[in-house]
Amino acid sequence: MADLKITTRNSRFQLLEALTRNRSHRTREHRFVVQGVRPISQAIEHGWNILTAVYDAERSLSPWAREVVGQARETIAMSAALLAELADKDEGATELIAVVAMPDDDLSRISVPADFLGMVFDRPTQPGNIGAILRSMDALGGNGLIVSGHAADPYDPKSVRASTGSLFAMPTVRAASPGPVLDWVRTQRAAGAPITVVATDEHGDVDVWDHDFTQPSLILIGNETGGLARGWREAADVMVRVPMVGAASSLNASNAATLMLYEAARQRAAVS
Repeated sequence: MADLKITTRNSRFQLLEALTRNRSHRTREHRFVVQGVRPISQAIEHGWNILTAVYDAERSLSPWAREVVGQARETIAMSAALLAELADKDEGATELIAVVAMPDDDLSRISVPADFLGMVFDRPTQPGNIGAILRSMDALGGNGLIVSGHAADPYDPKSVRASTGSLFAMPTVRAASPGPVLDWVRTQRAAGAPITVVATDEHGDVDVWDHDFTQPSLILIGNETGGLARGWREAADVMVRVPMVGAASSLNASNAATLMLYEAARQRAAVS
């Protein structure tokens, strides 16, 4: 059933472990680790390439796990203790993990329909916030997420886990700076998609519910502490704010993103 058995912390185990802990290794190898029934199932459903299935060699596999093993290019039987270490869970809690091929960071992966709704998350520091935003985008009709600048990794296990599988349904592209993204926006506009670039800021000029989100929109969400970089602020067509009461001056980035997406979905539903 398996191509390989791992019962010690050998070199192959250490390579797998590096995928869970080392961003540079993930990027260099163009692959990442996925845990959990729903995320792995979503990866398969959306056509992602399952490179390796690593399963508990000491138990009888469920029908679901056998199906995943059958679709993987490579299978590894691993001792329960080592699999628990790899998954960072109690021994026996994990039946299987998958190693999945990472897609290219190509903006053409993001479709631009007439009702386009995209988002840029600028220089996020917390991978969990990336995953949470992906989950909201998936639920509220988004078309794609762009993670810009020196940022947390969308393929970090914390991001993958927080997305609960939505990473595999929502095109996610990393961009080093605003430039390539703004070039892409200009190309889309020239092709007939009148995308409005909407920045979010506590000192914005327009309340979120007073802005027209029924038009094709690219929403900008800033870094958790520093907000949006200057390049994004200068590129924005409009700056919107979320009115708040109380002592809070801002919302968590993923909460702010969800609020913006919900307002866009609400407005679009009202005119459909």
